[in-house]
Amino acid sequence: MSNNPLYFEDVEFGDDIGPIIREVSDESVIEFVSIRGPETEPSRFTSKEVAQSQGLPEAIVPGAMNIALMSQLLTGWSETVSLLKLDVVFRKTVPHNTPLKFSGIITDKDESGSNNLECDITMENEEGVKLVIGNAVISLPSQP
Repeated sequence: MSNNPLYFEDVEFGDDIGPIIREVSDESVIEFVSIRGPETEPSRFTSKEVAQSQGLPEAIVPGAMNIALMSQLLTGWSETVSLLKLDVVFRKTVPHNTPLKFSGIITDKDESGSNNLECDITMENEEGVKLVIGNAVISLPSQP
């Protein structure tokens, strides 16, 4: 997260958010799925063998975890960001242990007093293939 507070007046249409590069490890996926309770059976999220038996090339990152990672791009932009809405579309499966690029762009700025901003966000693999895309509404405070 950036320690620099952002204010609504600081942001313009077309401004970039990120990019950040992250890699989702096997251990972080296991930790994530364990939140519901102890994982007793291997799944397509935790086992390459189970994933392959289901027609996938390898274990994949759960959809809810992908959403959490996408939201971190936005909330990590500044401590002053409030995430109001996030819609995502899963275009491809997201593998473990590979660099992922998260980025966004401001696509609309509500000048009517709500301090809301719309942005498009993406998660891409190393080849630039968009794995997850989305649209979000965030809010920033006005300058003091």
